[in-house]
Amino acid sequence: MAKPTMTQLKEQYLTTIVPKLTEEFGYGNIHQVPKLVKVTINRGLGDASNNSKALESSLAEIAVITGQKPVVTRAKKAIAGFKIREGMPVGIMVTLRGARMYAFLERLIHLSLPRIRDFRGVSPRSFDGRGNYTLGLREQLLFPEISYDTIDQIRGMDVSIVTTAKTDEEGRALLREMGMPFRDN
Repeated sequence: MAKPTMTQLKEQYLTTIVPKLTEEFGYGNIHQVPKLVKVTINRGLGDASNNSKALESSLAEIAVITGQKPVVTRAKKAIAGFKIREGMPVGIMVTLRGARMYAFLERLIHLSLPRIRDFRGVSPRSFDGRGNYTLGLREQLLFPEISYDTIDQIRGMDVSIVTTAKTDEEGRALLREMGMPFRDN
């Protein structure tokens, strides 16, 4: 199997972002500069327990979007109010690392987010206090790989970007330099 080539985003990180963040935050070592660890895409499927077709179509969509087969997440315990029994499928998730992570982020930032109607930028407040960012997408049609004719229902997903940043300020600076379009609040 051939080794994947370096994406433009990774190359940009190594050549321009690392020196800029080193200067901005006064790091003494390039290993102190925050970097991306992983990107996790998660989709909850409330109707998957009754509708196995919803689970199959979601698995196919996420696999096409990420280039990696998703894992089915199952209920850990029964909840009668939601009509969920232990072991029932309740969602799917994918964890991307390395070249696939950079390729997905590049497509998300430059292709998918600008396709959102009336897009003014993503919220700069969705950091968790440790430099990690979570973004909710309302529909899968944002990704150019998904054809409108092939979907049965519009479903959203959560995208979590995990970094080695120690503070939200460092994480925000890293993602801003990568091209994440934060809105001004």
